[in-house]
Amino acid sequence: MPLVDSSKMLSDAQKGGYAVGAFNAENMEMIKAVIAAAEELKAPVMIQTTPSTIKYGTSATFAAIVKAEAERASVPVCLHLDHGSSYDLVVECIDQGYTSVMIDGSHEKFEDNIAVTKKAVEYARTKGIPVEAELGKVGGKEDDLEAEADTNTDPKQAVEFVERTGASSLAIAIGTAHGFYVGTPILDKERLSAIAKIVTIPLVLHGASGISDEEVADCVRRGICKVNFATELRVAFTDACKKLYNESPDTFDPKAFGKAGMAAVKELVKNRMKVCGCDGKAL
Repeated sequence: MPLVDSSKMLSDAQKGGYAVGAFNAENMEMIKAVIAAAEELKAPVMIQTTPSTIKYGTSATFAAIVKAEAERASVPVCLHLDHGSSYDLVVECIDQGYTSVMIDGSHEKFEDNIAVTKKAVEYARTKGIPVEAELGKVGGKEDDLEAEADTNTDPKQAVEFVERTGASSLAIAIGTAHGFYVGTPILDKERLSAIAKIVTIPLVLHGASGISDEEVADCVRRGICKVNFATELRVAFTDACKKLYNESPDTFDPKAFGKAGMAAVKELVKNRMKVCGCDGKAL
């Protein structure tokens, strides 16, 4: 079917008490693997690319691949810009055919975050495209794992942010971090529950790679409607290629490595979809 936007997906998830899995893809093989997993589990799915991935492959190339694969699929597929780093990139991706975008102004001051998010929303609305925004700072690989109040999303501030920007969904910070964790992350799930009670739009969890299935499922129960997975997919793909090379060092056909990587990514994605509870929701 044609690419769809994320509005109905996330609205249905919010009403149904589950989350849509959103998976970052780096190449054609990962795109095919994610959609194959969604097909097998009858799940709606979001495929994401980051600014660095777009720089590597271009927004036009990824839009063309995902569009072609989605049209062959029987489940809803959405192409999403993850962590859009500028208004110009948001415009570029929308114009190239992305059906959902994120503008990430979380590293800016509150008012500046509102300004850039509102600007992105205003353009996206002219094209009928939903916009994800972020409030609070989701850490990176070197960040302290223990949640700190001054970097996590403030519930009351979140309400004001949503009202003033018109964002379609909101990524919140509750102690997760991008990349893999070097210890046990401490998630402020009570904060998540508090935000879910007063913010009306779907909530998004970033930095889920490395968080236990139980923790992810609990966040979904508390109101998360979209969960992002990135680092662990890259690792699964690359580890499968390494394994094939170590077992068969004479392998020279790139397709063989691609097939190995796809198989690993597909199984991981299926697991994560089940944890999110979106399996069977495309029926």
